Amino acid sequence: MELHNMKSASGSRHNKKRIGRGDKTAGRGENGQKSRSGYSTKIGFEGGQNPLYRRLPKRGFSNSIYKTIYSIVNLDSIQKLNINEVTPEILIEVGIIKNNYGLLKVLGNGEIKSPIKVSAHKFSKSAKANIEKAGGTINLLVANLPIEETSRKIEVKN
Repeated sequence: MELHNMKSASGSRHNKKRIGRGDKTAGRGENGQKSRSGYSTKIGFEGGQNPLYRRLPKRGFSNSIYKTIYSIVNLDSIQKLNINEVTPEILIEVGIIKNNYGLLKVLGNGEIKSPIKVSAHKFSKSAKANIEKAGGTINLLVANLPIEETSRKIEVKN
């Protein structure tokens, strides 16, 4: 059997019902709301039964629109690069950071053996201690938030 000889099983495929092509009811059945033109149901509508999204309890809240997302890098992946300066741009080029959220945090998993200058927006305590122990330097970058983030802050007028 080859691809051009393959055929679906008989009865497994049906032609789409063509609504509005002659006949008494035009393929819509007898009376009722569904037979009228312009009919469409509300998403989640269950025919008057209490819909699922109202039956289930709502718990907690989400504050996710205000959270700050960091790209995370561990010290062991920095050590593998064998370079003497690390910046977010270099990590994106090399492919260690897949998604550029704009902010970088360095975590302390692994060890640095040579002095390296690391630039990031945040450091964990263990990462900071490990880099300085190896004779490296830390450069804290200032986060440049998008305009949308800064416009959300409300100014209080006296």
